[in-house]
Amino acid sequence: MVGEIRLYVEKNFQEQAQYYAVLLTSRGVNTFIEVVEKLNARFFRLNPKLALCVDAEGLWLCANGMRMQPDWKAEVGRLKRASIKSEMIARACNLSEKPELVDATAGLGHDSLLMAQLGANVTLIERHPILFTLLEDAKKAAEADLFLAKIVTRIHLVFSDSAKYLKQQADEQKFTDVIYLDPMFPQRDQNHQAEKKQAQVKKQMQLLHLLLPEDGEMDLGDELLDLAKTIAKRVIVKRPRHAVFLANQQPDHQWLGDACRFDAYFSHEICM
Repeated sequence: MVGEIRLYVEKNFQEQAQYYAVLLTSRGVNTFIEVVEKLNARFFRLNPKLALCVDAEGLWLCANGMRMQPDWKAEVGRLKRASIKSEMIARACNLSEKPELVDATAGLGHDSLLMAQLGANVTLIERHPILFTLLEDAKKAAEADLFLAKIVTRIHLVFSDSAKYLKQQADEQKFTDVIYLDPMFPQRDQNHQAEKKQAQVKKQMQLLHLLLPEDGEMDLGDELLDLAKTIAKRVIVKRPRHAVFLANQQPDHQWLGDACRFDAYFSHEICM
């Protein structure tokens, strides 16, 4: 886990930078503010190390000449086109029933945003303090957007380790309709058999891979599957189409797309 990070800011946004620095420090990341003359492409090329920056659009993660944020506003086009019939994720997660759904592998929150748009009440779990703060910032920006404001009322962010959260829910016998798992590094499961993608990883994922190293503390989802099955009537796992099963467990049903698939595990014994 990143224990400290630099936060770049132009002088006009120092107050916002101070807010983020205090927040991140309270979450275990020592944050050092550095005021710079101009945050532009040249600056990011000359400062390639993983860092944060703040401007009029909020908080960004930056490295290697790139920067990114979850940017839920950029998803509006997809959300407007989406329907229960057109989205495979909607059928897999039974969104027509407007379920209570836990997304235990938050990522950038785009799938959660789509599922909330299609009717789910989503609890979004993220344990990394920097990624959680980026998600929190994206939700606040969405609350000010006329189209997104109603959607994000159905998204509840929780700063927690997903395994600990699911264990606590199980201990308290708090059940849910659906748990959604989309492991960030599906090509590296316990059998190391999944197909490797040849295409370049998108910019957002490149930066997330720097923030959340694959070899280290980042879990790959195996542990979460058994925990999820104890408290959810339906567990949905998103996988590359030709990847091996998560935790080597064969699903009860599958929905297959061109590039990915959704594996379903049903627990008929759970009653809510």
